[in-house]
Order: sequence, then C-alpha cells, then structure tokens
Amino acid sequence: MPGMVVLGRRWRIASDDLVFPGAFELFIRAVWWIVTLVLYTNHKGRFDCQGGAYLHNYLVVLLVLLAVIILTLCAIVYISAQGTIMNPGPRRSMPALVYLRALLYFPEFIWACLGAVWVSDNSTGCKPAEVGAVIGAVVSSWIILLSMVVGVLVVFDPLGSQRPGVLPDAPLGMRDLESSESSQLFYTAHTVASRVWESRLRLLCCCLPQDDNHRAAFSSIAQLVSGFFLDTDLVPSDIAAGLALLHQEQDKMEHCRDPDEVLSHSPSSPIREDLEVELEKAAHFMQFAAAAYGWPLYVYSNPLTGFCKLSGDCCRSRQAEYDLVGGDTLGCHFTSILQSTGLQYRDFIHISFHNQIYEIPFYVALDHKREAVLVAVRGTLSLKDVLTDLSAECENLSVEGVSGTCYAHKGICQAAHYIYKKLVNDGILSQAFNIAPEYKLVITGHSLGAGAASLLAVLLRSTHPTLDSGSFTYSQCWEGYFGIVLLSIPNMEDLKRRLLKMVSNCSKPKYKILMHGCWYELFGGTPDDFPTELENRREEVLSQPLLGEESLLVQRSNTYQSLSSDDSPSHPTHLPLYPPGRILHITEDGPARRHCFSQVRYRAEWSNETSFRNVLISPRMIADHMPDVVLHALRSLTREQPFALCPSSMSNSHLNVI
Repeated sequence: MPGMVVLGRRWRIASDDLVFPGAFELFIRAVWWIVTLVLYTNHKGRFDCQGGAYLHNYLVVLLVLLAVIILTLCAIVYISAQGTIMNPGPRRSMPALVYLRALLYFPEFIWACLGAVWVSDNSTGCKPAEVGAVIGAVVSSWIILLSMVVGVLVVFDPLGSQRPGVLPDAPLGMRDLESSESSQLFYTAHTVASRVWESRLRLLCCCLPQDDNHRAAFSSIAQLVSGFFLDTDLVPSDIAAGLALLHQEQDKMEHCRDPDEVLSHSPSSPIREDLEVELEKAAHFMQFAAAAYGWPLYVYSNPLTGFCKLSGDCCRSRQAEYDLVGGDTLGCHFTSILQSTGLQYRDFIHISFHNQIYEIPFYVALDHKREAVLVAVRGTLSLKDVLTDLSAECENLSVEGVSGTCYAHKGICQAAHYIYKKLVNDGILSQAFNIAPEYKLVITGHSLGAGAASLLAVLLRSTHPTLDSGSFTYSQCWEGYFGIVLLSIPNMEDLKRRLLKMVSNCSKPKYKILMHGCWYELFGGTPDDFPTELENRREEVLSQPLLGEESLLVQRSNTYQSLSSDDSPSHPTHLPLYPPGRILHITEDGPARRHCFSQVRYRAEWSNETSFRNVLISPRMIADHMPDVVLHALRSLTREQPFALCPSSMSNSHLNVI
C-alpha cells in the first residue's frame, strides 16, 4: 500500500507495517510494567531512603505512563492487523494513533531524565532492588527512544514531500490532470529521485575515483533505479510480501506441471551432439572460469587448506620470468589459478587483474588437454563490477556480417569491448596462436564474465570461426543458466507487474503473508492457498493505484494499467535481451527441501531462451549462482566428482541423472 502520510509527507512505511514492531514493543512494555508494579506493591509505604517520597511518586507516574503507552500500542497493533494490503479502510485511524504514540515520547523522555537525576542525587540509603529498578527503567527508556530515532531515519523517504496528492474532497472528475501536466509532474519527480539515488551512489562509492566513467555510470544507474518503482505505491514490506507470494505461487505451479521431456541433443544445432560430451566440456572449462576469480574464491572453496597452499608463493613476483601483466597481489591470484587449473607457468600468455568500471580482469592461457587458446573472464567480485552489472541499459552492438541493429547490456558490452581491444590491439591472441597455431579459441566466464565472454565471442567470430562451438559461459547476468535469472530490465519490469498483481489480489493481511512466507522459506510445508484471481472485485480496480488513492504519479502508470491483463504491457520501455547460444539447463532433481544427509541429484537438459523470460524467486538464488556450486553440479553430472549436500554414509554415490 502507499506509504503512510504523517506530518504532511509520505514515509517508507505503511499502516499495516506496525504489527511486528508494535507487538515487540508491547511485550517489552508489558514486562516492564509488571516488574514496576511488583516493586511498587512490595515496597509501598516502606520507601525509607533519602528520596523515598520522590521515588514513590516516580513509580506511580511511571505505572500510569506505561499503562497509557501499553493501551496505545494495543490499539496500534490491532488496527494495523486489520484489512489487507489492497483494503486499508479498517486502518484509517492509524495516523491519529501514530500521533498519540509520538506525543507519549515527550513525557517518557522527561521521566527518564528525572529517573537519572534521582539515581545520581537521591538514591542514598535505598535498597539495591529499588535503585536497580529505576536504573533499568531509565536505561530501557533511553534504548527505546534511541530505537525510535533510528527507526525514523530508516523509514524516512527523502522523496516523500515530492509526491503531491490531490484534495480528498475534490470530485473524481476534477482530480485528473491533463496528460501534459501529469507527464511533467512525473518527469519532475523522476528527476528528483534520480538526483537522490545518484547522491547515494556517490556516498556509497566515495572510495572510487570520480572520473567520467564513474559519473556516467552513477547517472545511468540512478535513472534506472529511481524509475523502477516510482510509478507504484509500494513500500519495502509490500515488495517482501509480493516476493513471498510469488515464490509460493511458482512452487504450486511447478508441483502441478507435467515433467518436461528431456532432449538428448540441442534443438538449435544441426548436429545431434551427445549431451554427456557437452557436459564434460562444460565441466572442464568451468574450472577455468572459476579460477578467474583468483584467491578469494579459492580460499572460500578451500577454507581449511587454501591459505596454506597459497602462502608460499603469494609474495613471489612472476613478471620477471614471464611476460604477464597484473593488478594488485598478482602473486596470490596467479598461485590460486595454478592450483585451480593444474596448468604450468609457461602455459599462461597474459594475466590481467586490472579492475575498473567497464574493465574487468581476464587471463589467456594454453589448454593443452583440449588443444585450445583459452580466454577466461572474471565475474563480479568488486564494487566496480557491481556498477558494471547495474549499467543495464541497452547499447548498440556492431557485429560484422550481421545486418540490422543489435543490442546488448551496456555494462557487459563495454567490458567485452575493453577485453577485445586488449586481445587484438595488444597482440595477445597473435602471440598465443604463434605459439600454438593449430589450437582453437575458447572463451569462458561466469556471471558478469559470462556475459562479457558471450559478446566477446560475437566480436571475434569473424576472425575465429571455431568459436561457434568454442564459447562456454555460465550463469549469465542478463538471463541465466542453472536456475537463476537476473538483471534483464524487461524481466524486472515483468517481475514488478506480477508482484503488483499478487499483492493486489491477496485477501489476507500483510503480517500473515510475511509470517507464513518466513515459515515456508525456513521449514517448507504447503504453499499458502492465497487467491490469485480477482474473485468478486471489479477488474477496473486494478487500473487504479493500490487502495484507490488518486496519486497523480500513478494514474497514468503503464504498470497499473496492465494489471487487469495477463499480457505484457503494450508499451515496453526497454528492449528484451536474450541469452546467446545454446542453453544447457541444470536443475536439482527431487524435492525442493531435503534433510542434511540426503544427496543432491542433478538433471541436465537442453533448453531455449523462452524458458528464461521470467524471474524465478528462490531463497537460494545467490547460493545457486556461486561459481563453486555450478562447478560442483557439472562435475557431479559428469561423475568426475560426486557431490553431496552434506556428508553421507550412503554407498550409492552415483545417483545423478541426466
């Protein structure tokens, strides 16, 4: 629902978000009141210390103040739990209760000060229990007051005053602005939001050099982030509730879906390659893609022995022995690559760990086992890489021999061009093929490196025809393999639309959605049977902002206007991007949740880009995206290294299926 309007501005919190914080404070206040009441009852008339009368009055007023606060919190929790995200009618009194609760902080502040004065000046001769109780009350008051200040800072929306509303008593026909006025208002709000997000990015990345590339990236990312939810009435808790609903809905659909037919060959290839052969190639080249991450991933994957294996060579310089170029701590990175790949020093042509925005590390080596000149591109590992990932606008990509305009992810496209210039202009590839002219070229990478490797293969295809079957990329960023889809703007727009529809259609209070969602993610169970249809409500309701509020910014929002249809919005603002090449999709086979000693079984099949048009919600999205997990899955499928979730005593270790 829209953020609550308090003190003349919107906040990043809704009226149904106060159930959990209110219940927690209510519990603290109730315990506090009971302890104070027991102390007062047991010592009534027997406060014989120097400030006994003062203490008696202090406790009486404290009991009354706590009782009023407890009653107010009970009302806040009860009212906040009423209605649904779509129906805030039962919560109309929430702003008044918030004002009342805010006013009660002033006498509490005064009483906390008086309690501190009594402890310091008038507690001589009093019993330790009495002094301890007052000290506890004072400390608790200050902690709660400080928590309130922190909470206000967290839910403060710097754009709250930039979202103008309309007069509530104005006729509906008079509330609509002309299209030009509405567009101008939306443009102004978007501009202000972009400035706020750009300032946040500059503050977050204050340690980075403020050159032209970084300034352009900050501006581009701020434009995308600020505009994503600007035309909606959502607060963060609404997004969390929508994601929980979407995950359960996807699980229900998955349980009802008929098993897909497993293809033994790639549907887009004229040659019926054997799936096992392709998996072996993928597993082999994935180790080079994982090695490109250097020592951080090596230590993460080998927590007990990683430091010991790397410590001997970390400080040793290799530039004098081999013509290698690197960034900081090349010794550790180089040693980890040697340990991960099994190659020799002489097999490396070029290593670069230079890292800036749009400029990502890579290395070139000779893979004698597969007779390949190998280019491995590193994935996301630094803040600069994150900025490259988030530069997600479309950019023109010139491809030799292809008519028409091609588009690609801006950050990935820039990174691919950077590596292309290094390989071609600096003669790195020429040097490699002078050493091994009969070898073929293979490009590999994971995540951000996968996207850059794919575009790099497109750029080099005209001069290296064998690249048609020599590029292996894993878990790409715009749309991904291995069960994760990320960072395609049209996909994120589709996710926003589906999230809005789930939130709008749900007829249960938000706190129940969040409680069941947390339980479901942690312990599993049956997906909640929330309604996904409009029931008896009119579909026209979904063309209006949530709660029926006539927000000027969203009346003409394509997001809301498209909710009543299952089709995508008729006027997409971003071009769709698709994963390149043939897609080998690997998923876990069997139940979604298993006990610690159960064994992971994987399933591999050929797929196509239509299977990756929607973002899938999963609590393991980040974990499944990790390069070591992908490598373990591939090795398990090729039976090179059977992989179990936890140590198992089961003897049948080859339960993997293809």
